[in-house]
Amino acid sequence: MRFHWRRRGTLATTVVPLTDHIVLSAVDAEEITTSGLVIPDSIKEKPQHGNVVAVGPGKMNEAGTMETIELKAGDRILYQKYTGQEITVDKQEYIVIRFQDVLARLEEDGVAAAGTRARGRK
Repeated sequence: MRFHWRRRGTLATTVVPLTDHIVLSAVDAEEITTSGLVIPDSIKEKPQHGNVVAVGPGKMNEAGTMETIELKAGDRILYQKYTGQEITVDKQEYIVIRFQDVLARLEEDGVAAAGTRARGRK
């Protein structure tokens, strides 16, 4: 899958993730807690979830067969902490991660979608 963005007028750059790489749109860290406290930038935790923008074709395993990636553009995913490469293109932030760092796909059917904000609560 190809991911296009515009750069400097009418020129467009195409980003094609290679092997098992995934391009995510960056999600902003929360600035205010549910109780109304403002969180300073210096202590904000980076979100561990994002929206898939583009997916690479997969990679060859040791047996010589292609392992495809079970994600598509538009999926919301949960990924490991402290992983990925942050990039900025035309003032838009993205994160490039490997498929092995994906923990789960977040679905919009209730608990799964809200799971990233419910840590420590019952």
